[in-house]
Amino acid sequence: MKKIFLIVAIFFAIHNLTAQIYDPVSFKTSVKVLDSNNYELIITAQIEKGWHMYSQKVPANGPMPTSFVFSKSKNYTAKGGVIEPTGHEIDDPVFGIRIRLFETKAVFTQKIKRKNNEAFRVNATIEFMVCNDQSCLPPSERDFVFEIPKSDVKQETKVIAEVEKTDTIATVKEDTVKTEVPVKTEIKKDNAVTKNTDKPKDQNIWSVFILSFLGGLAALLTPCVFPMIPMTVSFFTKQSKNKAAGIRNALLYGCFIIIIYVALGTLVTTIFGADALNALATNVFFNLIFFGLLVVFAVSFLGAFEIVLPSSWLTKVDNNSQKSGVIGIFFMALALAIVSFSCTGPIVGTLLVQSASQGGLAPIIGMFGFSLAISLPFTLFAAFPGWMNSLPKSGGWLNSVKVVLGFLELALAFKFLSNADLVLQLHLLERETFLAIWIAIFSALTLYLFGKIQLSHDSPVTHLSVGRLSFGIVVLAFTIYLIPGLWGAPLQWISGFPPPKQYSESPNGIGMSATTNSTEALPEGAEEGPQGITVFRDYETGLAYAKKVNKPVMLDFTGFACVNCRKMEERVWPDPQVLSQLKNDVIVISLYVDDKRPLAENEQIISKISGKKLKYIGQKWSEFQILKYKTNAQPYYVLIDHKGENLNMPTAYNPNIEFYTNWLKEGVGNFKK
Repeated sequence: MKKIFLIVAIFFAIHNLTAQIYDPVSFKTSVKVLDSNNYELIITAQIEKGWHMYSQKVPANGPMPTSFVFSKSKNYTAKGGVIEPTGHEIDDPVFGIRIRLFETKAVFTQKIKRKNNEAFRVNATIEFMVCNDQSCLPPSERDFVFEIPKSDVKQETKVIAEVEKTDTIATVKEDTVKTEVPVKTEIKKDNAVTKNTDKPKDQNIWSVFILSFLGGLAALLTPCVFPMIPMTVSFFTKQSKNKAAGIRNALLYGCFIIIIYVALGTLVTTIFGADALNALATNVFFNLIFFGLLVVFAVSFLGAFEIVLPSSWLTKVDNNSQKSGVIGIFFMALALAIVSFSCTGPIVGTLLVQSASQGGLAPIIGMFGFSLAISLPFTLFAAFPGWMNSLPKSGGWLNSVKVVLGFLELALAFKFLSNADLVLQLHLLERETFLAIWIAIFSALTLYLFGKIQLSHDSPVTHLSVGRLSFGIVVLAFTIYLIPGLWGAPLQWISGFPPPKQYSESPNGIGMSATTNSTEALPEGAEEGPQGITVFRDYETGLAYAKKVNKPVMLDFTGFACVNCRKMEERVWPDPQVLSQLKNDVIVISLYVDDKRPLAENEQIISKISGKKLKYIGQKWSEFQILKYKTNAQPYYVLIDHKGENLNMPTAYNPNIEFYTNWLKEGVGNFKK
């Protein structure tokens, strides 16, 4: 039973695959020598599929245009403005205007003429904003440095230097023709220079791969797959003329398994689009559908029924698998996928739900990780058949793995139901109820592991193995850890999973007073928010109170189903310095962009973005965020004065406590000046 430890990582890794601040544009710079005195500075933007950036000229009330600033210098003069590509015009669905934009790739050029023979640098900054059809990301800046050599560079030299990301340096060397120049990439923060090592997108793809690989390992330990390993390997070793042929056939078999599952991931990406599912994280129907699916998967794993594909499919595939050669091996791999579907289907379905929500190539990467884990044993044991002697025999422990997966999928299902409840603000699945359900699920799992509960397909438990006992203790410890959450404990291990503390019957815990931690009564129109912070849910009401008490405002654009919002509230806001500032130095106005409660009749105006009537409170705040701040990312924090003017640069999700503390101090300090 110690193999069950492999699957527990699946459950706790899933919630880390949530939306992060996205960076869909990368830059490369080039310097082209036109002649001994004239140069062309080139900035190339590579834009990911589904995203676009805008022209330097946009209509009023549109998004922020792309703009460039080149440093002034006695060494050169600019010849005209920045030349941009043609792009194409569309009726933008976000801003509701006709606008010119660039997709996939955009090349901007600026010509300069030198004034003397000395080497010099040209510093440049681009400010831009990227959007997709559903939302926009906050405006961004990138800094570039172009190095121009002495004027004795040969006229025929055409040198291009390329680098990526921000604060880049492009250098033209005097004696080099068509040579790429090694450069450094740096990000400047707080007057310090640090190396750029932040790659959230790459890390997110890796987390998809690792999670899916763990899912494949878990699938291997199910009764539909594990017994197939010795049977299939034995077939290859006996039917092949020699060992080399057996290994070759096993390699083909493993490759075909990967191809079949990767094709499934490709199909999902093709049907739904690379980024189409990103916007579904707060969609009520999406969450309800997948709650139902995961419950069905869980009940299937617990033994109520089996999810099987039509038997006619298996018959046709099995007949084709009898053919010799590559075609027969392919159909053997397809037969494995169909036969094992009752065990692998729920795991594959869960992984596709999570990876598809990431957009891009995540479903393909996910299926590659899953299938790689499935295919490895068949290939390795075919190459080293003696290793099969070390495999444990099939038995009741295989069914136990399925049951454990069933409990974990059932617990995960309630996260999707919670999302729907939070968005609709029905208060049917508040924090205490959610935790009580989880405590019940993991208590039942503990009893199952200790042999106190048996299901229909289980073999009698005559004794506990060390592995099963150890895993049971881990689950029992986790169950006990959950219990104090009913009395208000923060439960940071699972932050973002249960509803926030303020979304509960007793915000301070069962049996505790629901009043604020302050001795003063709440202001009119306010409520107790995360960590006991007084928050307003209406912009005008909160701003009026801020004027009354002469404090700045922190706008908190958030969402009920926003996991990163909960992480900030449960990991960053409790810090003593941050909490003190949020309670005493600013007035917090939390605007939920996914609030599905209906607007009052007199507030249901026509949207300037879509041209449709705004029906819900969340639509009002979403429109306000897009029009005012040209972004639709959550969480998004803005410090403003009483006139609504920014006190410093807004910030998004950043779990760095020191950064958040300094950001608050800066804004409050600017307000007092």
